[in-house]
Amino acid sequence: MSKETLEILALRQNLLTGFDLLPAVLRWSKMRILDLASNMLQGSLPVPPPSTYIYSVSGNKLTGEIPPLICNLTSLRSLDLSDNNFSGGIPQCLTNLSSSLFVLNLRGNNLHGAIPQICTNTSSLRMIDLSGNQLQGQIFRSLANCIMVEELVLGNNMINDNFPSWLGSLPRLQVLILRSNLFHGAIGRPETKFEFSKLHIIDLSHNHFTGNLPSEYFRNWDAMRIVDADHLKYIQADVEFEGPQYSWKSAYTVSMTIVNKGLRREYEKTPDILTVIDLSSNKFYGEIPESIGDRKGIQALNLSNNALTGPIPTSLANLTLLEALDLSQNKLSREIPQQLVQLTFLAYFNVSHNHLTGPIPQGKQFATFPDTSFDGNPGLCGSPL
Repeated sequence: MSKETLEILALRQNLLTGFDLLPAVLRWSKMRILDLASNMLQGSLPVPPPSTYIYSVSGNKLTGEIPPLICNLTSLRSLDLSDNNFSGGIPQCLTNLSSSLFVLNLRGNNLHGAIPQICTNTSSLRMIDLSGNQLQGQIFRSLANCIMVEELVLGNNMINDNFPSWLGSLPRLQVLILRSNLFHGAIGRPETKFEFSKLHIIDLSHNHFTGNLPSEYFRNWDAMRIVDADHLKYIQADVEFEGPQYSWKSAYTVSMTIVNKGLRREYEKTPDILTVIDLSSNKFYGEIPESIGDRKGIQALNLSNNALTGPIPTSLANLTLLEALDLSQNKLSREIPQQLVQLTFLAYFNVSHNHLTGPIPQGKQFATFPDTSFDGNPGLCGSPL
């Protein structure tokens, strides 16, 4: 097959190091899919022809800036440049691709500067992952134009801003990851009861948020109420296009890292039933609201390393699917509710370094937790202490 007729080239997971006599733009005029992920490609980013719909060079050793020529690929549906060594800023001209692009993944590079105004009013983007870079400044409100976006991952950067409550207007947003940045201030209150209604994974950990926990937002997160475990699906963007003699549909699944059960876990595919709240390592104070117990689909709840006070709410016993509960390193007081024994899926429990008193609940899952789960509470008694 000649390069003039080549439409699909998938060479993922080989030991490719580069191309012979690499031009600035690859001369495969009918190319539709170019997948070179998980190789050992070095040097600058090769730019495929304008006919390309899916382009992935994830997991290589490419360097330099992302060339503005990439913005000429106006048919592109999926652009995955993650886990390389690209530097410089994110090209402002990516706005030109907003109407056609479904997936933009620039995770795990050395990109810096501000996040450009990626989305226009006609944006088709479903997934945006800019995590693991050195992005700075504030989040432009133009992201509110990304009305189709389902996953927004901006973690592990140096973004310095207040909580972007205006993202709550995005009607399809399911995943919001802002961890390990310089976000600050109080979360505040939603303006309507519909904000973030589809959200089921939120990670605001390792920032500088203050104030009370956002109990009003807890009430808005309706997607966390019910989980249909009988119909397992994964968060994905369906990338579709049609050629002269064929049509193509490809599902781009979401991978992400989440702290679950005390460990940092990489999900190659993220189940759409996974429900996580991680507000750890901030400066939240006040009591844990009882309303959190209404989000019965929650599987992992991490409020550790804050300045929370008052009792552990008994309503947490309503979270019957809960697998991980971390309330450690706060100022919580009174007894551990006996009702938590009812949480039969609970595999990780940590209330260490608080001011808790009284007997530790006994039986069922509590018989499996080590003494380190209760350390730093001189007033606690009973097994396993």
